[in-house]
Amino acid sequence: QVQLVESGGGLVQAGGSLRLSCAASGRTFSIYDMAWFRQVPGKEREFVARIDWNVARTNYADSVKGRFTISRDNAKSTVYLQMNSLKPEDTAVYYCAAVRSYYCGAYGCYDATMYEYWGQGTQVTVSS
Repeated sequence: QVQLVESGGGLVQAGGSLRLSCAASGRTFSIYDMAWFRQVPGKEREFVARIDWNVARTNYADSVKGRFTISRDNAKSTVYLQMNSLKPEDTAVYYCAAVRSYYCGAYGCYDATMYEYWGQGTQVTVSS
């Protein structure tokens, strides 16, 4: 089992920045690919960004490319999401997720159903 706890959400004005953190505990953090998803009421959970277990590769949704940066520190068992130039449409609950790297293969996982473990979510609200 892996436990994930997100932090860093809050209220920010459009154009501002936030940094989300996700602290993992339990099994060996470094074998897991990590991702951030987000969800607004009435919509499906949406992929935001992912990072390989060994930081070899990162991928982003087109809607956040160039504004968000995912990173991880395996020594601290933590994954981060730096969000810059925030827009009102970024408002959502942001979730951290983990999946064992070998489940996803060379291409990585982008579908929420592929992820094994989830945090409780942190609210991000961007005002216009």
